[in-house]
Amino acid sequence: MTATKNDWIARAAAQRPATGLYIDGGFRDARNGDTFPTVSPRDGSVTAHVAAAGGQDVDDAVQAAHRAFESGAWSRTDRRHRQQVLTRLADLILENLEELALLESTDSGHPISNALGVDVPSCARTFRWYAEALDKVYDDVAPTPRNALAIISREPLGVIGAVVPWNYPLIITAWKVAPALAAGNSVVLKPSEQTSLSALRLAELATLAGVPDGVFNVVPGLGEVAGAALGRHPLVDKITFTGSPEVGRYFQRYASESNGKQVALELGGKSPQVVLHDVGDIAACASAVAWGIFYNAGQTCHGGSRLLVDERVHDELLEEVIKVGRSLQLGDPLDPATQVGAIIDDRQLENILGYYGIAESEGISVATGGTRVRPAGVENGFYLEPTVLDRVNNAGRIGQEEIFGPVLAVSTFRGAAEGVRMANDTKYGLAASVWTQDITKAHTAARELRAGTVWVNTFDVADIITPFGGFKESGFGRDRSLHALDAYSALKTTWINLGDAALDDA
Repeated sequence: MTATKNDWIARAAAQRPATGLYIDGGFRDARNGDTFPTVSPRDGSVTAHVAAAGGQDVDDAVQAAHRAFESGAWSRTDRRHRQQVLTRLADLILENLEELALLESTDSGHPISNALGVDVPSCARTFRWYAEALDKVYDDVAPTPRNALAIISREPLGVIGAVVPWNYPLIITAWKVAPALAAGNSVVLKPSEQTSLSALRLAELATLAGVPDGVFNVVPGLGEVAGAALGRHPLVDKITFTGSPEVGRYFQRYASESNGKQVALELGGKSPQVVLHDVGDIAACASAVAWGIFYNAGQTCHGGSRLLVDERVHDELLEEVIKVGRSLQLGDPLDPATQVGAIIDDRQLENILGYYGIAESEGISVATGGTRVRPAGVENGFYLEPTVLDRVNNAGRIGQEEIFGPVLAVSTFRGAAEGVRMANDTKYGLAASVWTQDITKAHTAARELRAGTVWVNTFDVADIITPFGGFKESGFGRDRSLHALDAYSALKTTWINLGDAALDDA
């Protein structure tokens, strides 16, 4: 029987999630007893008080991860064993689908239908994919002279510090933790303070699956305390971070101030959808444009927040985009019918609303939306209408700054060359798309667009099989695909001198 809105609300009221730090295979309080409230964007209520890791707690977690790594219980175990454990973890994630989906929905504001159909299954698929990859990845042999043999092998780096954002907690956590564990590393995860609950449950499931104590640790806490301590710790061999450019630069600084650890950063974007005059199927394009920015209430790093459209099809396309945006059901994330859920918190809500004032000062017209919504039953939650801002100056603040909300900025151009130039006129380079029926234009534009992912006649279609990351100030390093597995490995060359002597008969 399919659960109803009332069923999910009752389950949410009854849930008692784990809230301690997860260190060395078990939950514990912070050493100083500090906690912080986790507030549900659904209705503004405090759903739990989570242990707030301090510097000593982070040190405890890193020391546990380092001991586990040095013991070889995971780092030196046969890769087929790691494969079996991670496959079991993927199974456990799906066996606990509804519990994890409810945690994700109440914590992040994602519609429960998306948490059930996308977030949790994607997390499980990521762990399963990296598990299955382990016995299909080969080391290399270099083309040496006949008197030598050079083997190039991959070894785990050591302790990985993973710092993840609040917009897709389970998905992005899996992107980082799954390849790091598959490669044989130990991990200390610092989830966003807004969305810690699903990460804590995931760590518990990892232990049940057979991940040894100390190999996967979770330290919820404030970024300026727990995040900074993790970034500066001398026993952390690599930091992988997804979040804002400002915080990303802190981690670069922490690395330089400590042990020069590796740092991989994914830092957001201002992704353009470039629609040429020969777009063809206007309705399909409009649907992709609308969903590309309004999905997850616009809180997506690579969300298609800029629509750059040839002036010859502007009016027709804009009409269709507005139609799709207005058709989306905004409301309580625990209602299975909801398509657009909540903004993460009141601070982010006010930040987005502030951009509406900037739009007005820049003379930009609001084609649709632009107001806060208070759905019945969740009036204290954080909701915004899908919004379309038309005739945006691409060089202005609305055209250049990452708003991170359900706000589409529409600008016009004439001709493919101008459209691509406008698309590249940004400090970001995470993703882009081009819409055209001309295959030559499509290939040429895709080559010219400075972005880590370029879609042609579609948007936000992806899978674990392809890498994800950006150019320019969108960061460096890649999540997903076999490239991520390499990113959590160190290359070792073993050079063997075979000598010049011929074989004898002895």
